Amino acid sequence: MKPDVSLDYQFTSSIEKVWNALTDSDTLAKWIWSNDFKPVVGHKFQFRTEPNEWWNGIVDCEVLVVDEPHTLSYTWLSAGESTTVTWTLKEGSDGTVHLHLDQFGFSETTKSRPGAIEGAKYAWTNNGVQLEKVLAEL
Repeated sequence: MKPDVSLDYQFTSSIEKVWNALTDSDTLAKWIWSNDFKPVVGHKFQFRTEPNEWWNGIVDCEVLVVDEPHTLSYTWLSAGESTTVTWTLKEGSDGTVHLHLDQFGFSETTKSRPGAIEGAKYAWTNNGVQLEKVLAEL
């Protein structure tokens, strides 16, 4: 299945630091939202942010894959849309960490809505910028 959102990030931090930023609840809260994440397959958790008139500010998730420090995957259920987010980490020969994001499973209705997938890409791109800042502080 082709991902609906596919993004690549590069970081000069160690793969362990990037993995930690993806799997430590407190660190995740600094670049995504507050959460009760645990890197345990089957763990159900939520990301929470301020609600608005269109959305309750809650993303329900369940951890699907934890392969430290290479793959992390979880469901992402929000506003009636159920998708899967998968993070893949690879260490380059120059020490750079390549982080890849795939999000797939958006409904055909969402995919046909102008700007919907672009909005998801925009949000994940901004999260990547925040992640880079968080990694610089670790």
